[in-house]
Amino acid sequence: MKYVFITGGVISSLGKGLTAAALGTLLENRGLKVALQKFDPYLNVDPGTMSPFQHGEVYVLDDGAETDLDLGHYERFTRTPLSRFNNLTSGQVYQSVLNKEREGKYLGKTVQVIPHVTDEIQERIRKISDTSDADVLITEIGGTTGDIEGLPFLEAIREFYLDVGPENVVFIHVTYVPFIKAAGELKTKPTQQSVAKLREIGIAPHLLVCRCEYPLDKELRRKISMFCNVPYEAVIEEKDVDHSIYEVPLMLERERLDELVCKYLHLDAQPAEMSEWQEIIRKLIAPQHRVRIGVVGKYIELQDAYKSVYEATIHGGVAHDCGVVFEKIEAEDIEKEGVDKMLQKLGGILVPGGFGERGTEGKVMAAQYARENGVPYLGLCLGMQIACIEFARNVLELEGAHSTEFDADTPHPVICLMDEQHKVTKKGGTMRLGSQPCNLKPGSKGEEIYGASEIQERHRHRYEFNTDYKERFEEAGLTFAGTSPDGGLMELIELNDHPFFMACQYHPEFKSKPDSAHPLFKAFIAAAHQSQHNKPIS
Repeated sequence: MKYVFITGGVISSLGKGLTAAALGTLLENRGLKVALQKFDPYLNVDPGTMSPFQHGEVYVLDDGAETDLDLGHYERFTRTPLSRFNNLTSGQVYQSVLNKEREGKYLGKTVQVIPHVTDEIQERIRKISDTSDADVLITEIGGTTGDIEGLPFLEAIREFYLDVGPENVVFIHVTYVPFIKAAGELKTKPTQQSVAKLREIGIAPHLLVCRCEYPLDKELRRKISMFCNVPYEAVIEEKDVDHSIYEVPLMLERERLDELVCKYLHLDAQPAEMSEWQEIIRKLIAPQHRVRIGVVGKYIELQDAYKSVYEATIHGGVAHDCGVVFEKIEAEDIEKEGVDKMLQKLGGILVPGGFGERGTEGKVMAAQYARENGVPYLGLCLGMQIACIEFARNVLELEGAHSTEFDADTPHPVICLMDEQHKVTKKGGTMRLGSQPCNLKPGSKGEEIYGASEIQERHRHRYEFNTDYKERFEEAGLTFAGTSPDGGLMELIELNDHPFFMACQYHPEFKSKPDSAHPLFKAFIAAAHQSQHNKPIS
């Protein structure tokens, strides 16, 4: 196996994850098999207990692992299968090392960062190597070069490089070339300093991926090449894209990144076949149709909090050659301003998942507006629970109906804590997580959309629909189109007399790709585009 290690410098949020995913796309389209993994230096065991404001969304894998959102990029951009072994945090590393120490596995030795912590990190690299048939493993190191918490990871990959040999490893450093407006020019000094810091640690990058707002001219490339000790051709421009993150692979292909990686790793691979990817970009840049989708949430100001939701909705648009214009609506603003002012001119309304009471009533109002006015509605996880609360209050006339998550004393707990969750005291990794089976009701819209009677979808929740109310809901016109195999958990609902009103307890956004939109998002965009409420977009 060959290895690519991607580090970052100067500032965080440079796009190392997108760079790794885009490189994976290019190598796959050259006929190579690719594996990807992410190392995160923070001490949390996983991001499952972290606020979206701190970390963005938590991305859930089939095996139930709560992981970094960059793994979402990996799955959307490539065909690589991912598991909990593809995301490693400092918390996991130290937890494993301390467990081994308590078990006496170090035979009385003094446990130290070097070699015990760095060995643990290298063991994770080798685990992917031993269990994967991939030709290339791309490993992204989170954080910024120079951060104290990231040093063990950098030391580990430095040692790994010496162990497997220089012909088998490429180091890519993603850095920042800022534009100083007052001077009217790009500055290379932050990149020089970042590479110098990396070289102090003992790693000399083979390739520099330079994030920038404006193109790098030949003089700047020569300067970076000379002062950072890399060949001129190894200075890769990664300019801010104009339309979509899915342009990044094509941009890096023009810069010959994949060609250089193959050259340094001595891989004989055909040129990347990117025609399908180019057609996706065409549909994103110049779609035949457009639709306006309102996303009603509580973390609306933070793009990464609903990253997979936005991407899956865009994928649904790609499937219909339809551009998606998002109206990002803060749920609390609906409570203050009213639904008529906030939700007009929308082709569809989407309520994503979330936790906590803030904004709940605004989401309920959005679901009611969609139901009563025939606006296509898609609810995800909490979005399904919200739809059930609204239906109970306004159709079944169950005054005070709510979820026990938000009102423990509600007279009508239509949403309640799952039975197996009552004795759970720890927060991390204890929800219903990962891929679970779901049976679809014969003749339902859900079965029609999926084209199957049994599906697998990823979950992340503690609360469920209270089946004591199931019969009353069905009599009033709501269909439970999907259930767990034993029929005990309600997974997918739909309204019978509505153009498109569907909501699911699971997270379909985690299984959508730009070239293979998830069936629910594909159907939602089709309904939203055809809706009489979808006003022309200039």
